[in-house]
Amino acid sequence: MATYFAIQHWVKVHYGFTPPKCYIADVLRSFGLTTRKAYNRINPRRVVKPCPPARRPIIVEALKALGVISSRV
Repeated sequence: MATYFAIQHWVKVHYGFTPPKCYIADVLRSFGLTTRKAYNRINPRRVVKPCPPARRPIIVEALKALGVISSRV
């Protein structure tokens, strides 16, 4: 699995912005790919900074390009 840094780098090169790690984690969570909750998360049922809908397709594209998720998704 690609690291958060690799995903951030791919998005920076192709789209010119660096997504925060919380956006990447939110997208990974939607695909069931997170393995644990963050140690500093106050409420396990609430996401403080979810990925905005406009940024989600870009992060999904990065995940497909890096082989984290299937390109058929």
